[in-house]
Amino acid sequence: MEMNQMKVKSIDEIREEMIDTVTCSKSDIFQISEQCRQDYENIKNDLTNIRQTMVKLNEEGDQLEEELHQARAKLSEVSMSFKNYSEEQVRDAYEKAHQLQMDLSINLQFKKQLFEKRNDLEHRLIKLFETIERADQLISQISVVMNYLQSDLKQFGKAFETAKAKQDLGLKIIEAQEEERRRLSREIHDGPAQMLANVIVRSDLVERVFREKGPEETFSEIQSFKKMVRSALYEVRRIIYDLRPMALDDLGLVPTLRKYLRTIEEYHNNSIIEFMNIGSEERRLPAKYEVALFRLIQESVQNALKHANASEIKVRLEITNSAVTVLIKDNGVGFDLSQKKPDSFGIIGMRERVDLLDGEITFTSKIGKGTAVNIYVPLIS
Repeated sequence: MEMNQMKVKSIDEIREEMIDTVTCSKSDIFQISEQCRQDYENIKNDLTNIRQTMVKLNEEGDQLEEELHQARAKLSEVSMSFKNYSEEQVRDAYEKAHQLQMDLSINLQFKKQLFEKRNDLEHRLIKLFETIERADQLISQISVVMNYLQSDLKQFGKAFETAKAKQDLGLKIIEAQEEERRRLSREIHDGPAQMLANVIVRSDLVERVFREKGPEETFSEIQSFKKMVRSALYEVRRIIYDLRPMALDDLGLVPTLRKYLRTIEEYHNNSIIEFMNIGSEERRLPAKYEVALFRLIQESVQNALKHANASEIKVRLEITNSAVTVLIKDNGVGFDLSQKKPDSFGIIGMRERVDLLDGEITFTSKIGKGTAVNIYVPLIS
């Protein structure tokens, strides 16, 4: 009995040390995230100032070009009728043309420097945004770990005495992850809209084309401008939809999958995605199952498009009273299953998600022969 108490005490001490370590790590990550957010806002402000300055420089450059054209014409006139002008008038014409040429060169050099600085800041902005996203994910994951480290170890042990209790634990983790996705969805809904700031710069270009080249070329530029706006808007909506498709809560797994795969097929117009559902279209599963299955199919399809360069993808879904089976098959480049890549977190995450549902997932693939993903998840009533 005394030995058992010592073991429990030792475990509690280890747990407390782990909690302290994880808490410090979470605090460090939070500080990094906050510093990155501050840097992100500062760079955004710098970019806004640079874009405003570039617009003014473009206007000044146009004015200088017009004045230089007039000065050169005057200098040419003076040179041709040299006897009709005094020495001072000739010198003034030459100096004015020379000064305007110097001013224009300085204007162009300054614009070049601002252009390079703008590109560098935009690149840094992207890197900072990626760092902030990764930090938020880590904080969310650490919070889940903290919740279970701080729970009673005895209750934690009892929770694993039955398969049902183990499944509940896994579903709680999935639910926590999905709650984080909802929060990110709301934030990104506001954040990526900043990418539309480029529309303002493009609108200035449309005005300039209208002034310099007339209505016909302006109409062509407007068509391109509208296409850019539509593309940006579509990208924002696609990001939000990928994070949390609202139709999953309202319509269920099958209609949401059908709509999602059709949207992805339209976005990747060089690929064909076939979806086959065996069973009722209106069949609903508990929300936790629908979310997990949607994420698994989404990950598989994205892998086929991004990494396998597949032109044909087949998704087959069957829901019975006792289980759900899914097959995702593509004609992509395939991969060698025997080679373990250190950065293959996508497949690892899929395996963990299926394990939490007490299911099974298998991958079949050969180089040049495509890939097949088979998923089996039992439904426990």
